[in-house]
Amino acid sequence: MVRVPAPLRLNESWTLGSLRVPNRVLLAPLAGIGNWFVRLQAKRYGAGMAVSEMVSSHAVHHRNERTCTEMLRIDPRERAPGPPAPGGPVAIQLFGEDPRIMREAAAQVAAAGADAIDINMGCPVPKVRKTGAGAALLENPDLAVALARAAVAGAGGRDGGVPVTCKLRSGLRAGEDSGFALAHRLVEEAGVAAIGFHPRAAAVHHKGRPDYELVARLVASLPAPVVLTGGMDDADAVREAFAHTGAAAVMLARGALGNPWLFSEVLQDPARPCELRPTREQVLRELRWTIARAVEHLGAERATRYLRKFYPWYVTRLELERDRAKRLQQTLQGAPTLEDVEALLAPVAEPSPLPA
Repeated sequence: MVRVPAPLRLNESWTLGSLRVPNRVLLAPLAGIGNWFVRLQAKRYGAGMAVSEMVSSHAVHHRNERTCTEMLRIDPRERAPGPPAPGGPVAIQLFGEDPRIMREAAAQVAAAGADAIDINMGCPVPKVRKTGAGAALLENPDLAVALARAAVAGAGGRDGGVPVTCKLRSGLRAGEDSGFALAHRLVEEAGVAAIGFHPRAAAVHHKGRPDYELVARLVASLPAPVVLTGGMDDADAVREAFAHTGAAAVMLARGALGNPWLFSEVLQDPARPCELRPTREQVLRELRWTIARAVEHLGAERATRYLRKFYPWYVTRLELERDRAKRLQQTLQGAPTLEDVEALLAPVAEPSPLPA
């Protein structure tokens, strides 16, 4: 009798190369966002692994001070186990187009303490693509394989080194599936440990329905784990896509911005799932935690500017009346200091006055 394997569960552990990852729900690389404290936040709510924002291999190679001190920073708290955080590994994502530089950058990142290295081969942003990096590699598969092979060598080789993964789009333009063929070459010829797959074309960015059927085909044919990302903005969508594709794990991206509770919700007992809606006070508490960590990371002056991209994600979750939310968004964007930000947030926890 043929034994049918039990379906995978999001809250069970798995292996990535030599790593044990405590569950199958990861934080995806978020350009310009995924620094150590954003990764730490995801871990606090249960993420089994977190990937950094994309880091230039050239900047690492040339030892750019800000890159090496800020973007490569891995805080010990990111790996600290204890409920609810599983204390899983941290990956650093690199991008570039020169195999020699990629090899040296991977060696430096491994020496800096990364548990895994991811190579970005799917970024659709024109300023990245025009350098020959990111999604441009979908049209240059030989270079893509050479880059991945170089990263594997720089990270210590296939056996016993820091695992290297690659994150791909399905293709450059709608209807293309060049990422499917490239994924096989990256595993078979370059020795990467897993493929992160976003089943949308680079040209459409985040629009349209992801092609989960293509992911299922990739999972069935690839001799390495496939990590699914793209289009999963709520817990039901995550569970459905995970079950449909058979992926080894999922990476939450835009759906987790300002919503770390999504990790907890996805990791619940599948027999008794329930929606976790944070209260207004919980949202404010999490925003204040984020502000404090940004100050720790950048200092108050730089944090004041940096945090302006974060406020919309949290204000949306406060469920304020439309006009009040709009005013708060506008005033937070113009707040000159974090003391002013706190003054604007203080009244938000109070109930709105009843209409006259």
